[in-house]
Amino acid sequence: MKARFSFGKAGMDVTVPEGYRTQVIMSHTAQALADERAALDAALDAPIGSEPLLKLATGKKTAAISICDITRPAPNRVTLPPVLERLHQAGIPVEGVTILIATGLHRGATPEEIVTIVGPEIAAKYRIVSHDAKALNEHRYLGATGRGTPVYIDERFMAADLHITLGFIEQHLMLGFSGGRKLIAPGVAAQETIKVIHSPRFMREPMATEGSIAANPLHDELLEVARMARHDFMLDVTLTQDRKISGVFAGHPVKAHAAGVAFVEQTCLERLDEPVDAVITSAAGYPLDLTFYQIVKGITAAAHMVKPGGRILVVAQCAEGVGSPEFARKLASMKSFSSFLEEIRTAPVEVDQWQLEKLALVGEKYELYFFTPGVTRGQLGFLAESCYPSLPEAMAATLDGLPADARIAMVPEGPYTFARAEEAVLAS
Repeated sequence: MKARFSFGKAGMDVTVPEGYRTQVIMSHTAQALADERAALDAALDAPIGSEPLLKLATGKKTAAISICDITRPAPNRVTLPPVLERLHQAGIPVEGVTILIATGLHRGATPEEIVTIVGPEIAAKYRIVSHDAKALNEHRYLGATGRGTPVYIDERFMAADLHITLGFIEQHLMLGFSGGRKLIAPGVAAQETIKVIHSPRFMREPMATEGSIAANPLHDELLEVARMARHDFMLDVTLTQDRKISGVFAGHPVKAHAAGVAFVEQTCLERLDEPVDAVITSAAGYPLDLTFYQIVKGITAAAHMVKPGGRILVVAQCAEGVGSPEFARKLASMKSFSSFLEEIRTAPVEVDQWQLEKLALVGEKYELYFFTPGVTRGQLGFLAESCYPSLPEAMAATLDGLPADARIAMVPEGPYTFARAEEAVLAS
């Protein structure tokens, strides 16, 4: 069985030898909209649970718009223009608009990336800045949530009269689904906030996982943070496999996001009749597989399809290497999944440890294998034992010892594929 996997910018053919019960699981989506601009206009002028954006902006002098960074395929070039037009129609001048790239704890965008993210015309005309979570003095303290999370939000966002977010909705490894409140925290929050919402207290909650909104305490926490930051209006879209817009959800940040989540659940979920023995998955290619940090999302998504003790092979280019210096140090020093989880259980939270925590929680239950040519074995700590220099070697190791009739799932789009095997869900 051969399938074309997302891998870097070019993709890569992946083949599973004959004899196994192999199936290719593609990401299911709704059809692309015939007229994206008409759908965006309609959503902004007749939003869900909110006054039209034009009316909300009337009388305001400034607006801040939080948008996704380069690691997310958000169609900002398409969604920003109708938003900006309405702000200007309402009387907010160009110089009154700040477009804030919601990096969370990712690095800031380069000038070239800014052009990629928003398009050359917007890049040349508007004030576009990257959030810096490590600069605490650039954030406003808003108090603490009911659970005690200190809330610090970028001052440039808070200083504006109108607070808007632009994103897209897909499954998310700890928050259930992306979009909406995520563009506030961690998007434009200080690391003092981000560390708490990514601490073991939330990461080890059983419901803090892909596709989970109801009873997900992290989702509830971020909704509270967003309310404290006065999240006025959101515009989220859903995407097809080739990144075309399939749905538009604008308006009240809670109600519009909930509508988008319901749409994804209805149109994108693929159900397997039973868990598989092994999953061959990706990190969804560029830009998500730029670093090893991001490939964890492909692994945690695959865990919903594989039987307990089963195997997961992830293929990802990792053109920019491991990730942040903090993440790289943690990864290189990791001796085992269990010792790492015990080490961080009560220790002060460090930047990016949560991604390794999610990886370790999966690694304790499943066998993990890696083909990640952009990183060296010396960077991977004990995971070097499961990392292979070529795809054929990685595939052979993953399949070694499996019965001849083993079930294998090939998932070319990795974390963009919203799939579930019911028994695997219960086991996880």
